[in-house]
Parts: sequence; structure tokens; C-alpha cells
Amino acid sequence: MPTNLRIGGFRFYFYSHEPNEPSHTHVDYAGASAKIWLHDASVARNIGFSAKELGRIQRMVKEHQETLQEAWNAFFDP
Repeated sequence: MPTNLRIGGFRFYFYSHEPNEPSHTHVDYAGASAKIWLHDASVARNIGFSAKELGRIQRMVKEHQETLQEAWNAFFDP
């Protein structure tokens, strides 16, 4: 599970066994977890985050989209 980014306690990462899915990031914080698609920062799955927290996460993904996408590409398309 490569960690790509940490912001204010939020951990952004992906699983190494998901190459056949569109690019995305998983986000964990304080026992909650979400899966966010990188192309539009939409929520694929949410376990425990409030709507307000998801909005914050989506903004962080949009802000760091290039970095997250580059990490995905470097791992899955070397």
C-alpha cells in the first residue's frame, strides 16, 4: 500500500493489486476510509466520513490531483 500523500492527518494511498481499475486514491483518517476517483474527485466509496469531511477530501484530491495521478502512473505504468 504505497502512501502518496499525507495532509493534516489524512493518508492518501492505493493498493498495489488494483491495476485494472481507473486511477483512484484511498483516504484514511481517524478510523474512517474513502475511495476517490482521480479523474473527477468523485466518491467511489465512503465508510465513516461526514459529507463535510468528504468535501474537504475532494478539495484536497483536486488540489493534489497531478501528484496523485503521477504516483499512480509511476506504479502501474512504469
